[in-house]
Amino acid sequence: MTEQYRIEKDSMGELKVPADALYAAQTQRAIDNFPVSGLPLPPAFIKTVALIKQCAAKANVALGEMDTATADAIMSAAQSIRDGEHQHQFPIDVFQTGSGTSTNMNVNEVIATLASRSSGATVSANDHVNMGQSSNDVIPTAIHVSAALECDNALLPALKHLAETIEAKAQSVDTVTKTGRTHLMDAMPIRLSQELGGWSLQIRNGIDRIQATLPRVYKLAQGGSAVGTGINVHPDFAGQFAKLLSEETKLPFQPNSSFFESLSAQDAIVELSSQLKVIAVSLMKIANDLRWMNSGPLAGLGEIELPALQPGSSIMPGKVNPVIPEAAAMVAAQVIGNDATITIAGQSGNFQLNVMLPVIAYNILQSIELIANVSLLLADKAIAGFTVREDNLKVALAKNPILVTALNPIIGYAKAAEIAKAAYKQGRPIIDVAAEMTEISRTELEKLLEPAHLTEGGIG
Repeated sequence: MTEQYRIEKDSMGELKVPADALYAAQTQRAIDNFPVSGLPLPPAFIKTVALIKQCAAKANVALGEMDTATADAIMSAAQSIRDGEHQHQFPIDVFQTGSGTSTNMNVNEVIATLASRSSGATVSANDHVNMGQSSNDVIPTAIHVSAALECDNALLPALKHLAETIEAKAQSVDTVTKTGRTHLMDAMPIRLSQELGGWSLQIRNGIDRIQATLPRVYKLAQGGSAVGTGINVHPDFAGQFAKLLSEETKLPFQPNSSFFESLSAQDAIVELSSQLKVIAVSLMKIANDLRWMNSGPLAGLGEIELPALQPGSSIMPGKVNPVIPEAAAMVAAQVIGNDATITIAGQSGNFQLNVMLPVIAYNILQSIELIANVSLLLADKAIAGFTVREDNLKVALAKNPILVTALNPIIGYAKAAEIAKAAYKQGRPIIDVAAEMTEISRTELEKLLEPAHLTEGGIG
């Protein structure tokens, strides 16, 4: 069947648009011009642009710039987009004009069509939906607002859940002592709870880092218009807009003190991305610790057993792999790569405008989403349910010659090293070798070399 078209017109002339499309000519030009990746901007970003259009319309009514009927039609249309309707009407590729003008106009055109249909009047994409705005302040604002919302709604709760899950697990294994490792080699003993405590603080510090960065993300470009001067914008629009947006989102948004900074730079998002990278590094460390501890079950460390979630091999029956830590490690790699992209894009502020805004939006939202999702999986499908293989831990502890470190203050480093080497060579427990090579009584050695005691630190 032949696809049906209609003719739309913009300042550059006429072109065909699919008959059932809610968008118009400018969107179609972008669809035609940017067949690059097939990746549209995330729904969270499109919904945020719609939210901006809602608050802008409401602000323009309050300031006497727009009639109530037109504003109501715009706000209703924008709400339908925020509710997840019409998502297929936003197909423009991420790799488009660097200002994101195509996406801003895509949203403007869809809202204008919906508002015109509902009101029976002609609602203009440029004159009404985009009133008091420019793509150059809408898109930077949408990046900040969408990132802040996703941090508040998804990322921070997920990280808090992960930290709490680690802490609960640590408490449940506080009596378990294991061989510590440095350089992947046997070291002094630690409690399993101490090891998990390190993980927990990594995540808690990540939460603090995000929260410390968000105040700069809350500062918005909206009101700066095309170059930061606020041309064609009511002088009270920026403040009114931020007030309405804050009421709607319950987040403390405010106009930036310099719109020139907001339009020409994306430093706050580069900063946020760098904090996400730190969290990614933390997740990679935790994931790899879990993989090592779970390794085996016979030929590896075999300290813990992760929940068995799925068959691990298409050819080796019975094999089960640490799939959740592996997924977490891949997320970490992706987020670290996204940060490199955002860093490079953040440098592309030429004079009054950054011209890599869409790729910044795509990558920051993907990083937030990936970390939030995998943090929940890591908590619920790996850490909460792993079991400890205490027999394996006790065997390794009993033969760990590094325990002789506790005797250093009594017999000196050189004598202790001699005992450790003998224990390694003979494959015997350190206490047996120490009893033969020192004058210390067996009873005293048992006290000095007790692994659980050694996890408390101190001397003797």
